[in-house]
Amino acid sequence: MKFIADGMLGRLTRWLRLLGYDVEYLHDATDNKLLGLARKERRTLLTCDLVLYRKAEKLGIKSFLIRGVGEPEKLANLMKRFNIRLEVDMSVSRCPVCNHPIKHVEKSRVIGRLHRNTLDAYDEYWECTGCSKIYWRGSHWTKINETLEKAKIIKEKLG
Repeated sequence: MKFIADGMLGRLTRWLRLLGYDVEYLHDATDNKLLGLARKERRTLLTCDLVLYRKAEKLGIKSFLIRGVGEPEKLANLMKRFNIRLEVDMSVSRCPVCNHPIKHVEKSRVIGRLHRNTLDAYDEYWECTGCSKIYWRGSHWTKINETLEKAKIIKEKLG
């Protein structure tokens, strides 16, 4: 499943990429550009803009109107509509920054690129195949899991 997100969905884009979804994000694209790319690349348009959503529907472009306050509620609505999984699987995760796949990388390959404290504390690392950013399951991982658990609870309430 491939998505394209409008300029108001930068945070949601990063979440979906982390979850392994291919999401194109152009924060300053015009409606026409978004619609054209959605059609050309067969992507589902994600938007908070009712006017853009209606244009997409009228043109026969798959789209979804994002509703919700905060990322857990938005993720829950996406889970309900598209049956997306709310689990981070690093083997399919994409770079939250540039959307390229990430791959496992040996610790020896990141020495000199990360702070010594990080290297001392963690043994598993992933590198973006596009921008070369390095990722690891740091202290922020608790917050990531909390957000995903909140989204699952909200989804259950939605039915």
